[in-house]
Amino acid sequence: MLTFKDNRGQGLVEYALILVLVAVVVIVVLAVLGPTIGNIFSNIVRAI
Repeated sequence: MLTFKDNRGQGLVEYALILVLVAVVVIVVLAVLGPTIGNIFSNIVRAI
């Protein structure tokens, strides 16, 4: 059976996976809502 006594890298990998997941979620949200947000800002600029 393989056992690893040095688990220091495990936390770093977990943080990296969380950061990748958050980045993917942000990209998807911006891709979906990007045009809508752009239209809202355009309407505000035109109203000014």
